[in-house]
Amino acid sequence: MARSSGRIIKNPFMSLTPSPRSLTQLFSVSPLTSLFSTKKTSPPLSIFVLSFVFSFTFLGISIFRFFPASQDPIQCSIVSPTMSPVSPHSLPSSYSRIILASLLSGLNSNNEIQPRVGGTSMVPLPVHLVSGDLSEQEAEFWKQPDGNGYRPCLDSTIGYRKRSAKISMEKNRFLVVVAAGGLNQQRNQIIDAVVISRILEAALVLPILQVNTIWEDESEFPDIFDVEHFKKTLRADVRVVSSLPSSHLIAKQTIVTQMPYGVSPFWIRAKFFKQLNQEGVLVLKGLDSKLSKNLPSDLQKLRCKVAFHALRFAKPILQLGNQLARRMWIEGPYVALHLRLEKDVWVRTGCLTGLGAEFDKIVTRIQKSQPQYLTGRVNMSYTQRRLSGLCPLNALEMARLLKALGAPKSYRFYIAGGEPFGGSTKALAPLAAEFPNLVRKESLARDGELSPFLNRSSVLSAIDYIVSFNSDIFIPSHGGNMGRALQGHRAYVGHRKSIWPNKRAMLPLFEDSSIPEEELSSIIRSLHDKSMKPEPRKKERDNDVIAFPVPECMCRRRSAIF
Repeated sequence: MARSSGRIIKNPFMSLTPSPRSLTQLFSVSPLTSLFSTKKTSPPLSIFVLSFVFSFTFLGISIFRFFPASQDPIQCSIVSPTMSPVSPHSLPSSYSRIILASLLSGLNSNNEIQPRVGGTSMVPLPVHLVSGDLSEQEAEFWKQPDGNGYRPCLDSTIGYRKRSAKISMEKNRFLVVVAAGGLNQQRNQIIDAVVISRILEAALVLPILQVNTIWEDESEFPDIFDVEHFKKTLRADVRVVSSLPSSHLIAKQTIVTQMPYGVSPFWIRAKFFKQLNQEGVLVLKGLDSKLSKNLPSDLQKLRCKVAFHALRFAKPILQLGNQLARRMWIEGPYVALHLRLEKDVWVRTGCLTGLGAEFDKIVTRIQKSQPQYLTGRVNMSYTQRRLSGLCPLNALEMARLLKALGAPKSYRFYIAGGEPFGGSTKALAPLAAEFPNLVRKESLARDGELSPFLNRSSVLSAIDYIVSFNSDIFIPSHGGNMGRALQGHRAYVGHRKSIWPNKRAMLPLFEDSSIPEEELSSIIRSLHDKSMKPEPRKKERDNDVIAFPVPECMCRRRSAIF
């Protein structure tokens, strides 16, 4: 994405269409016509006509070969029996015909052609147009939001662009950031690291990924993300270097591990700018959620640029993730469920698994012996936490939600997330009983495809991200960084439907056996009516543009602006 240009890139073929005048000029300089342009001889009329026809034919063939045979979008010839043909003319208006063409041309198994928005963003496979004998609830379930005309819009102010020339060449001040946590927690910290380096007018050293103590993942930045793409995409905003220059290796380095939450750009500059000028290097650790979500417009757009453009996964991950996504997509519409059923999630949330006393006892013992893992509201009981919406939906609760929303049982559901506590067979049994076509990356991958990544949880999470990103509908069972990132990313590239369970309102209804099933379904659909429509547009007080890119990073324009 070329942010610095801020222009609408027009179709190059349109600008090269020859005018009648240019055709005349081309004809006038034809080699053949020049033979007959001398005044000394006067050839017969038949020779002149013959040369005219020959020259014009030659010119026509040249122009014809230069232009594509058709500028119509490529039709999809791969159709599953369970899906209707993908017709570009019947796609929602928010899906660009150019995007569709590039996507369908990228369906080759070698993944040689990578579809892009603005040249740098991942673009999902087209949504399926589900038709046939559908109930009213099923039709509403598959219906996609129309986007209300919002498209990516990252044009920055003149002042920002003027400062960019100097900042992108910075060679004296360097920011080093150590990102901790899981993949999506690290992504958020990398995004903020770029913004902070911009605020401090410092070059950013490629972020260091701290070894994850829970999953024991030692992956480094180049193992997960495309380094060169990251640098090139951000080169107009900040300078990104792979390592500190030798001149700064022996300099005094201040390592900051404690920062308050929600700090502003003014606080960042007042706290660190003078110190960074003097020492040349600043090291930040523990950056998670420390930078305010409410930033000036240019910095909010930079956040989106990093999240939706610069942080592209490394090629091996992208290739495998896209291959798995195509295997799901080719069979028809699919729903991605991000189920947070891992052991550490139950421990951190202070919740019980619903798998029985044996498993609950294990979780409770860890919670008591390691209370530091419990996230907030320590004084609440399990029941209070669950009814307040602070626990993940278990498999039974997710099944009841899907039934109420009108999800068809015959379609496929991709299960994103790590190995459920208690094992997939036991933990997913209530969901599989209602929706038998459950697919995980382990069953979707062919022999040996996942082998290089089996001990790298961040890579496996990235693969889940890619397959979920391409789904027709995405539903997380609990909040979290991956769910919020996918919601915003899917909105940014085409307003793909994401449904967030309203657990606080829904779970008490599940406990009331006096409510008839039909009435319960109607209430559940009503509770999620807003989620089933275009993503929220109003600006929130704590506006996280990664989850809600409208209106800071998207605007109502005829074409997307990068």
